[in-house]
Amino acid sequence: MAKKSADLRPKITLESTAGTGYRYVTEKNRRNDPDRLIVRKYDPRVGRHVDFKETR
Repeated sequence: MAKKSADLRPKITLESTAGTGYRYVTEKNRRNDPDRLIVRKYDPRVGRHVDFKETR
């Protein structure tokens, strides 16, 4: 049986929209963000900030 905190905060993968394939792994709160996340983060392969979308 999974912990209650693990159910509420699953690990997600954020992938760059710049097409580089660079990814971040993080957690999100399902209660606050039930939809897929789009976060603006730094992509070192491009050398600038781009949008990262949640993949499943």
